[in-house]
Amino acid sequence: MRRLPPAAALLVALVLAGCGARSSKPFTADASAACFTKKGFTNVTTATAKVGFIAGVAANGGLAARSRAGNALTVAFGADAQDAVVTEGEFRKYAPASLRPHMADIMESKRNAVLVWTVSPSAKDLADAESCLAS
Repeated sequence: MRRLPPAAALLVALVLAGCGARSSKPFTADASAACFTKKGFTNVTTATAKVGFIAGVAANGGLAARSRAGNALTVAFGADAQDAVVTEGEFRKYAPASLRPHMADIMESKRNAVLVWTVSPSAKDLADAESCLAS
């Protein structure tokens, strides 16, 4: 078996380590909005007055959109993952009584972003939304 020279081995190790690295830079509403439109979401907005109070006061903005199927989505972009936990609590606290039992089905977090749907999203809508989250 042939061995790699030390410099080449180091380069391979660094590349492999980088492939598993996760970005810690927070997602933002402004960086994410255009992708939602490209993925077929409609009524995409980051306007504070249109995204709802909780998303509107989030550290990195809020976003509201509607999937092709008509499912309304609100995304609150907090400062970090800890802020997302607090934001989830706020969504639960202020959700209409009819939605509270279903929050586990309609809300999820990814890093600093909290996504809240009107009804459980399809796998495609969820994957599209998650793929649009950007820093």
